[in-house]
Amino acid sequence: MDKGSSFWNRALRNARSAWDKIATDNDGGVPSISSTPGLNDEDRVEVIKHMQACLDRRGGEVSARKRAAALGHVYMSLNKAGRKRFLTLLTDEFGTDHDKVDQAVVMLSQSQAEDRFAVEQKLREALKAPRVQLLTQFNALPEGVKFLVDMREELIPWAKKDKQLRGLESDLKTLLTNWFDVGFLELRQITWEAPAALLEKLFIYEAVHEIKDWEDLKNRLASDRRCFAFFHPRMPDEPLIFVWVALVNGISDNVQVLLDHNAPQGEPTEADCAIFYSISNAQAGLSAINFGNFLIKRVVDQLSRELPNINTFATLSPIPGFRRWLDRVVTDGSLNILTAENSAAVMALCPGKSAEAAVNEVLSRYEWHKDDKLASALKDPLQKLAAHYLINEKRAGGTAENPVAHFHLNNGAIIAQIDWLADTSERGIKESAGMMINYLYKLKTIDNNHESYRAGEEVIASTRVRSLLKI
Repeated sequence: MDKGSSFWNRALRNARSAWDKIATDNDGGVPSISSTPGLNDEDRVEVIKHMQACLDRRGGEVSARKRAAALGHVYMSLNKAGRKRFLTLLTDEFGTDHDKVDQAVVMLSQSQAEDRFAVEQKLREALKAPRVQLLTQFNALPEGVKFLVDMREELIPWAKKDKQLRGLESDLKTLLTNWFDVGFLELRQITWEAPAALLEKLFIYEAVHEIKDWEDLKNRLASDRRCFAFFHPRMPDEPLIFVWVALVNGISDNVQVLLDHNAPQGEPTEADCAIFYSISNAQAGLSAINFGNFLIKRVVDQLSRELPNINTFATLSPIPGFRRWLDRVVTDGSLNILTAENSAAVMALCPGKSAEAAVNEVLSRYEWHKDDKLASALKDPLQKLAAHYLINEKRAGGTAENPVAHFHLNNGAIIAQIDWLADTSERGIKESAGMMINYLYKLKTIDNNHESYRAGEEVIASTRVRSLLKI
């Protein structure tokens, strides 16, 4: 299935039709806007005038709404270069007035105690860019929230390269963070009986284990499986983030076995373990706005009530970035953690190379995991390297370098076990050398684990995993 660009999805095509009707309704005296796809200089002048009129609310709230719809309609009619120019215009012409901010700061420094509240209020108003008001007006339009989410999706990579756009991206993120507060979100279970349009989005947004076809999807929604998602009331047909759960006996250590559609279905009331095997953010425009920790905890609570027989909650997670990290440390020669026995086993396969370089070379061989000799020689060294990577490799702030490890450790999980050749798909071999991790959520210790991790204390891992660090 072609995932395509989410910006031009069905929801926004519907919005374009609805906004066209709002913008062209002639009872409010609002002039229409026409534009070339690239937003040339003449178009730019007209769009600025229309934006200013929208901000001034000329003709009242109804006219302002029509102008916002007309601006949104223009934006969606532009090509990629035109949209970037539109956003740059919004940044340059309707950003923070620095002179007003400077004046407010001076007034604040000179204010008396009894006047401080009013002066602080003036400073707050001066710091607020006019473009924020315009962005907020889109919120009131049909599909307006989805429009802004997808606008930020396209804006994020541009803002990384263009400092002019960073302020706009920050303003938009702040608005969306407030609108998508977890208190506003609804947790829903998605079943096979859900509308086809919603089921289709699971194909599109699944980011960990590709859904091959409708039979595969049906298997993932069987009676011993669950799919839960967060929804926002202004985007009722768009999942924000969703998680897949398998109800099994014992902790699963192989994703191909877990997803085998030929395996017999289990009985949920007889299962003792819930395995979270995939979690996907469905809206790239909401990146860095975190719902995932709340989603897992809400699902744990719901499953605990629905199925009291479930006493273990764990994940079966990939290790994305492990191979890239290994490439890096082999290149700079900074690692020396393998035992003499580990080193001898892999160096025998690649004479003349260091142990870590030998591991990397074997990993580059086609379908090495199907060769018993190679796989046997790599098992202990790779598990040791993975344990070191997950526990000891940190980002600047002291949190785990691996993004999946950071996510689960920050949620209060512990690293329970490393699963050998647990994902032998092309992606699993390429990114994680076929290994996966079980992160364990112990309900009584989740909060303490979270606080410990955030405080920069030692990563919590099972004795079994920590034993791999011994040389």
